[in-house]
Amino acid sequence: MQLSAFLLFAFYLLLLWPLARWHRSRQSLAPAVFAGLLLGVLFGGLIHLAQGWGVDSQWVLGWVGLIGDGYVNLLHLVVMPLVLVSILGAVVRVSDTRSLGKISASVLAVLLGTTAVAALIGVVIASVFGLTAEGLVEGAREAARVDELNVRIGEVSDLSIPEILTAFIPRNIFFDLAGHRDTSVIAVVIFAVLLGLAALGVRKENPEHGAAIEEFVSVAQAWVMKLVRLIMAFTPYGVMALVTALIAKSSWADILNLFSFVVASFVAIALMFIVHGLLLLVNGVNPVSFFARVWPVLVFAFSSRSSAATIPLNVETQIDKLGNSPAIANFSASFGATIGQNGCAGIYPAMLAVMVAVPMGINVFDPVWLASLVAVVVISSFGIAGVGGGATFAALVVLPTMGLPVTIAALLISVEPLIDMARTALNVNGAMTAGTLTQHWLGDEVPEIREEDRVIDG
Repeated sequence: MQLSAFLLFAFYLLLLWPLARWHRSRQSLAPAVFAGLLLGVLFGGLIHLAQGWGVDSQWVLGWVGLIGDGYVNLLHLVVMPLVLVSILGAVVRVSDTRSLGKISASVLAVLLGTTAVAALIGVVIASVFGLTAEGLVEGAREAARVDELNVRIGEVSDLSIPEILTAFIPRNIFFDLAGHRDTSVIAVVIFAVLLGLAALGVRKENPEHGAAIEEFVSVAQAWVMKLVRLIMAFTPYGVMALVTALIAKSSWADILNLFSFVVASFVAIALMFIVHGLLLLVNGVNPVSFFARVWPVLVFAFSSRSSAATIPLNVETQIDKLGNSPAIANFSASFGATIGQNGCAGIYPAMLAVMVAVPMGINVFDPVWLASLVAVVVISSFGIAGVGGGATFAALVVLPTMGLPVTIAALLISVEPLIDMARTALNVNGAMTAGTLTQHWLGDEVPEIREEDRVIDG
């Protein structure tokens, strides 16, 4: 180990001290998360410089990754217990089970509707920027990616809609609680709803047993919420470590090589954030206040690139900052992590479709072709979690269905991490927007927020 690498990591540990002091002096997470973001950017840039000086940056990043990846692992740890007890608690406390159906329908309508809009924006922006697959160079990494995609495409191309939906239904709840499937979150939601409905049936037949079940669920929820609160306290340090690694590992040469695609992607994502804001404004919600309250969640989603890991912070913010009921917050956060993702399943595959279709002589603004693309994007966004991870595999469903080759997805691998950060933030914001709109529409039909449902005060 180099002495210079050790000193660099020691400096990183030294930066944690003022961050900790700043964190302890504030009740809210927001200032500390922002401070962690800035420190991560600065230290990541310092590692970039140190690489040019011959410092063993991989050793430093390995220890920084212990903090960042360890924090993400803790969040993944708490996702399934949080979803289970929160959804179960919401169902057990409802007096009218029809409200659960309305909540689910409302959340899904917003998620899928905004995904359709995201696909249209992706088509328009790709056309305005003149993006095309022509001229993209295939290197060693891209060739390996093509081989990988050719293997995976066989797993997704022949799946029917019933098969995709069947993947959401739990078969072994312990298997899903362990997160072994891409559909595990939705499977746990379904199990929690069924278990809650069974509890309501017990309460109707035997009020004494029903009261005991509700008390048990209440204690379990308070227990899990306490665990979530403990893990959330590490958020600023986790963000700092994650941002440090992202900045240090970014290849500016790759970014410049595909600069037009990167800029176009960020423009499309920014427009979808504006669409979310307009939807809130039209429904009487102040978008400026909304974004001010949710931006720490977006920062974490941006740095972690994981919608699932963001679920605990998503739920906490919806309940404590946005005033959404626990039932709506948990349904929207859980559904939004796997269904109707505006960035990964909406914008990205639509942009790739245009980039491939134009060189093939296809008029991407032909009404029939455009309507077909939007329909395929919406359907695949509902079921993509059943076949594998992320935006690339959304493209594996959309492109072959439209009769287009999938090689383009491999050629963009070098800038994927950068764009995926912004896409994940958009996905999470879409989930919180769906929850806030549902609260606005159905707020009178769901239980009020109770003090024990809160995760973090202030």
